[in-house]
Amino acid sequence: MSRTSEVVQRARAAFDSGRTRALQFRLQQLEALRRMIQEREKDLAAALAADLHRNEWTAYNDEIVYCMEELELAIKKLPEWILDEPVEGTAQTKQDECYIHSEPLGVVLIIGTWNYPFDLTVQPMVGAIAAGNAVVIKPSEVSENMAKLLATIIPQYLDKDLYPVITGGVPETTELLKQRFDHILYTGSTGVGKIVMTAAAKHLTPVTLELGGKSPCYVDKDCDLDTACRRIAWGKFMNSGQTCVAPDYILCDPSIQNQVVEKLIKAVKEFYGEDAQKSRDYGRIANPRHFQRLMGLIEGQKVAYGGTGDAATRYIAPTILTDVDPESPVMQEEIFGPVMPIVCVRSLDEAIRFINHREKPLALYVFSNNDKVIKKMIGETSSGGVTANDVIIHLSVHNLPFGGVGNSGMGSYHGKQSFITFSHRRSCLVRSLQKDDPFKGRYPPSLPKTARH
Repeated sequence: MSRTSEVVQRARAAFDSGRTRALQFRLQQLEALRRMIQEREKDLAAALAADLHRNEWTAYNDEIVYCMEELELAIKKLPEWILDEPVEGTAQTKQDECYIHSEPLGVVLIIGTWNYPFDLTVQPMVGAIAAGNAVVIKPSEVSENMAKLLATIIPQYLDKDLYPVITGGVPETTELLKQRFDHILYTGSTGVGKIVMTAAAKHLTPVTLELGGKSPCYVDKDCDLDTACRRIAWGKFMNSGQTCVAPDYILCDPSIQNQVVEKLIKAVKEFYGEDAQKSRDYGRIANPRHFQRLMGLIEGQKVAYGGTGDAATRYIAPTILTDVDPESPVMQEEIFGPVMPIVCVRSLDEAIRFINHREKPLALYVFSNNDKVIKKMIGETSSGGVTANDVIIHLSVHNLPFGGVGNSGMGSYHGKQSFITFSHRRSCLVRSLQKDDPFKGRYPPSLPKTARH
């Protein structure tokens, strides 16, 4: 038996002991996780600095705060979430007790990702613990410092058998996926998402896949361009563009393209100075492979700003491309870096057709002073989520489920939706053994055909 198999079996034996079913136990583990974050915040920030060039402010505001808010919500609301939910019955069951009972799924696997290696590993873990599951955690090996840190500190605060951390690369993940789980949540690329889903199918294991895609950003002519471009630049260039819901490209009328470029550049300089490489707030690309891929996407394009990079430090300047051909390589894959192509469209309808001609994205953004434009864009397109007149912020609302559709993923989590995702909602009907007369008509022998009532 492999070490991975032993870890998963130990987690299942711990789950089978029944101790995760008690509300008090779940709350204790959630409180321990909260204490871990509070006490090890500097260590978490240091790991993020080493992996992604984050400073303490961005480490907290881009990752840690979301986990803390998720924990506070779960600790506060869990006594309410676990209660049975009464439902309305039928005329034949009005004397019965009908309700939905939420029960743990069992042993779940959470496969984290490297771009937000703390938040996108720990935040779904909150919901899985709240729902009463054992959780096997697999951090991304690309953000190796965070992976090592989580493997060290999680066992110091949480139940070691119920919440093991397995580190390593593709071989270790492949071995993990051979094991039987009761749910798998994976965050990452569409290609690997298909591998995860194929492996899960062998055990009929349900999956939540948080993938990505090219999230479009439509900028209407009727718009405050200064505010719009400042918000777009913030969302695009945070974490050096390595955000699954970053605006991937801009669609706008050719008559405002130059103004959009000018105001994006102004915002970038406000945020990061004349030389973003010297800014403590500007990130770095995760590894050499991604650096080379991104530099390749810039080649042959019309560069309005940036376009330079330093392979030694994995720095790529904030880059803006204009008059981009929709068939060019930069428009064929999720960019996942600080490169913003601008594609010109001559109407809202053309923008909608452009979006609908491509795979459904994880997020969609629309900037306009006209509510009809916003409603039309929402009503005639499909995406995992939408923010109008800003970017990314819909993820911060815990009552809005976060998830993709089509190629950008399936399933969702955040807030109560995380509890639902990691629970089995069991349909229950409880009937008395008294008064059987009303039900005698269902028993054989049947009566002659009579009028239905």
